[in-house]
Amino acid sequence: MSTDHMFSAKLPTDTCEYVPIMRRSGLGKKYRKMLENYQRKFDEFMHDLIEESRRTESGSASSPDQSKTIIQSLLSLQEADSEFYTLFPNICTYSAVFRLRNKLICFPAYTRSPFKSERNTVVNSVVDPKESTEWRHHAGNDLSSFVGVRKALIVTSPSAVEECFTKNDIIFANRPRSLSSKHFSYNYTTISVAPYGDHWRNLRRLAALEIFSPARIAVFIGTRKTELMLLLRELMHKCNEGGGSTKVDLKSKFVELAFNILSMTMAGKRYYGESVADAEEARKARFFIREMLENSGRSNLGDYLPFLRWVDFKGLEKRFTTLMQRLDKFMQDMVDERKQLLAAGSNGSATMIDHLLSLQENEHEYYSDELIKGIIMVLLIAGTDTLSISLEWAMALLLNQPEAIKKIKAEIDAHVPEDGLLEEQDLPNLTYLQNVIKETLRLYPPVPLLIPHEASEDCTVAGYHVSKGTMLLVNLWAIHRDPKLWEDPTKFIPERHQERRDDGFTMLPFGAGRRGCPGAGIGTRVLGFVLGTLVQVFEWERPSEEMVDLTEGRGFSIPKVEPLEAICRPRQAILQQHSLVPP
Repeated sequence: MSTDHMFSAKLPTDTCEYVPIMRRSGLGKKYRKMLENYQRKFDEFMHDLIEESRRTESGSASSPDQSKTIIQSLLSLQEADSEFYTLFPNICTYSAVFRLRNKLICFPAYTRSPFKSERNTVVNSVVDPKESTEWRHHAGNDLSSFVGVRKALIVTSPSAVEECFTKNDIIFANRPRSLSSKHFSYNYTTISVAPYGDHWRNLRRLAALEIFSPARIAVFIGTRKTELMLLLRELMHKCNEGGGSTKVDLKSKFVELAFNILSMTMAGKRYYGESVADAEEARKARFFIREMLENSGRSNLGDYLPFLRWVDFKGLEKRFTTLMQRLDKFMQDMVDERKQLLAAGSNGSATMIDHLLSLQENEHEYYSDELIKGIIMVLLIAGTDTLSISLEWAMALLLNQPEAIKKIKAEIDAHVPEDGLLEEQDLPNLTYLQNVIKETLRLYPPVPLLIPHEASEDCTVAGYHVSKGTMLLVNLWAIHRDPKLWEDPTKFIPERHQERRDDGFTMLPFGAGRRGCPGAGIGTRVLGFVLGTLVQVFEWERPSEEMVDLTEGRGFSIPKVEPLEAICRPRQAILQQHSLVPP
């Protein structure tokens, strides 16, 4: 098949897609055979392109500064990771040919333009923040590229970030659409992905005044303390059973704690631990949350290579649809249960759903059940993921630096009465603990590659043109570890924040501008409260003499590859003052 014929051929519609009975009778075999033949010949064509590029590369001694084709760049990546890049040269070759066919420029891997062209790559998390940090050393700070067939601007300098989120903040206030955001946002209506406009502004106002306001946060102080006390008592029991100490899977404990705090705040229900009211409901909830945490940040290659949407690549759309239907029913049951309790005049503790339902009474059309469910889902999923992962990284860093743990203990002992445990109102006085949290968020921000933004119109960044529809990716991993901004950037040094009063755009773990995370304040508050209390009550050490492995995994929030485990034993001073284990 010639290339001219290959790109001019138009595949007929498969009638079996619309008349399923024809598929059962075998009438679709001819169409499938034609597709297989087309795919085989197209694959041969791409294979020849790759082999020709390989021969050209091996036969020429090009300098590092000389422009390379996308295929040659991918082949150089294949040398370093042959297993991963076995498949992706073919996919990216198709992407390049697709653009050429539509008269778009297939630019070289490295150019001398102001926004240097990044190596064109498609990976599980769209763009690996660590990988794009390494490419910056070759291509410059701010990179203009394509992710699949979508234009992307990858920003790794504070000055460009400041321009994006100040002068161009409204232009970049939109989100690009994707398969996961469509299915997990009630068709783009939740605060995290809703397009910029009246609806999003109403949601943002609701979050600021009704969810994350100081008064609303204060209402649920008792809930957060109760859940933390339950965790402390559980660890005390295990220490007693283990002869004074116990080995703890901190990864799972932090997920359980984070979700229980949020579910009790939202609906007054606990889904982890021994104090679960409905074991079967709790089991289903844990399954949904585990599935959501695994899938909500998963990238779909079909978002960047449109031809993959035709075949539901890896079955993601079907999986997302099924999961969202189950999750929607779970959340609707939560809302209905609170409605029934309110109608019956229950005197139980007020929850966030109760408050939203009170707003629904006055504006029923706007505060629909769907809007309430969208708020619940964003808080449960985003809150559980970021809080639990940040706690795990903080403890991992502290376990590798016992001196930092001693400093936190000394500070708490100096500011908290001997007969009392740490309270949230004590946190402003604990500057070293705050610096530990800042340093953890610098090294391991909750979302190292900020949730993508999208330009709603043409604009300029750093004096250069950015066209409408360009996807903005802010690489916090690169900014937070830039040696020009931070001394010994890869080292855990909480003291570095002692003299820094305003980090500006050199450190923004929760984003910036209109789309910055509205829950940043309560997030750092809970981090400090949990971390400080655990250090105050227990002695912590590594399970072995080996340092904790700090290898990062792939994902939306970059979790630890190896789940964190630690040995804990109660501090004698705490045992003498408090009875955390009921008789």
